[in-house]
Amino acid sequence: MKADLIIPTYRPDDTFCLLLQKLQEQTFVVHRVLILNTEEALWREAVAKYPIEQCLQALPCEYTLYHVSKETFDHGGTRMYGADHSDADVVIFMTQDAVPADADLIERLAAGLEEPDTAVCYARQLPNENCRIVERYTRSFNYPDKSRKKGKDDIKELGIKTFFCSDVCAAYRVDLFRELGGFESPVIFNEDMFFAAKAVFAGYYVKYEADAKVIHSHNYTVKQQFHRNFDLAVSQTMHPEIFEQISSEVEGMKLVKSTMKYLCSIGKPHLIFELGIMCVGKYAGYWLGKRYKKLSRKQILKCTMSPDYWRRMWKQEVSDGNR
Repeated sequence: MKADLIIPTYRPDDTFCLLLQKLQEQTFVVHRVLILNTEEALWREAVAKYPIEQCLQALPCEYTLYHVSKETFDHGGTRMYGADHSDADVVIFMTQDAVPADADLIERLAAGLEEPDTAVCYARQLPNENCRIVERYTRSFNYPDKSRKKGKDDIKELGIKTFFCSDVCAAYRVDLFRELGGFESPVIFNEDMFFAAKAVFAGYYVKYEADAKVIHSHNYTVKQQFHRNFDLAVSQTMHPEIFEQISSEVEGMKLVKSTMKYLCSIGKPHLIFELGIMCVGKYAGYWLGKRYKKLSRKQILKCTMSPDYWRRMWKQEVSDGNR
């Protein structure tokens, strides 16, 4: 089995260097690393500041660097560009801030795709050392220590979690990826989840591999949670075929209740206030995102974390209208 690793980058830093160093230790050596960098000038700044080129040259495989502009970057389209330049049996997508937890990451992901009915296999995300308690628990809630293969028959039990998948670190069978049309583009968010849903509805499976582990977490501010959940809700609203029949809000409430119970169990009920503030930011962004069609363009640009996506979409609407 030949596998290529595809990593979109934007202002790569020392964490990206650590990722590359950990790739040197993997028991399964990928055929090639494809880097999809946003803005060539920013790449030059990064390599002048961090030992990125040295880490790339030390890889036990080939690597190729592609540059895209910030205006044309798209979560689905840019990753599809990388996949189109791969001739491997498996493509693995990672983000620049996801660091392999051990030497078995790539091997475990590849093994998760050995069954021909499995379209995608995604890794477990473990928290960074500086991760706050609430976010640390969220990681354990979304990425438990037990693997699971999810298909159409699991929708009744798992709901929206059936389609949960993350391109922070996920491997795709190229034959099924292409058969199902790959990622959609343009897409503001959730290209991984939309593909997973498409695979499940087509009769294939999504594998969560708990033994394939990366270190990845964020300590988002309330404002960042607002922007992120606005875009999340926009993406869901654009896909009523999935989200009108299966609500993601139910899963959100499960997480909140479970987190509150956990905070009390560890003797830190005062952190429920922090949780509540975060929930306000998340829900406010989500509520507005669900109603984005009623907002002005100015209001949308204030709410989104992806202004270039909207400008590109509006520009395309004008172009289509002039035909």
